[in-house]
Amino acid sequence: MNKVILMGRLTRDPEVRYAQGENAMAIARFSLAVDRRRQNNSDGQTADFINIVAFGRLGEFAEKYLHKGTKVALSGRIQTGSYTNKDGQRVYTTDIIADDIEFAESKNSAGSDGGYTGGGDSRPAPAAAGDGFMNIPDGIDEELPFN
Repeated sequence: MNKVILMGRLTRDPEVRYAQGENAMAIARFSLAVDRRRQNNSDGQTADFINIVAFGRLGEFAEKYLHKGTKVALSGRIQTGSYTNKDGQRVYTTDIIADDIEFAESKNSAGSDGGYTGGGDSRPAPAAAGDGFMNIPDGIDEELPFN
């Protein structure tokens, strides 16, 4: 079984290209900084920087919503490969091919520690009602993803 589950922050904005041909598919590449558990109180590197590739609709999602500092949880599979560079040397690669990507924190908590802050929406966040549910302001019915 080849299954990977990671949680970390994007180290840079995704680089997105579109495949040529009839069905132009998005291909998003980015890297994730994933914290390591410290062992023996070592002062060495405390994160791994892992290359991620997302295809199709997931690549479009990455292009639109993911930015440097965004904390995400993703699942996928490891894929290895190789190619010969222009100097004739064999280069080996290891990437994670993403199957699912989810936000791992809210916009509000991300803003406090350098993560994704969104932008463009100047409305205040809805306050919680006494029953634990949030009050939805009037006039945004067309923006809700359900009726």
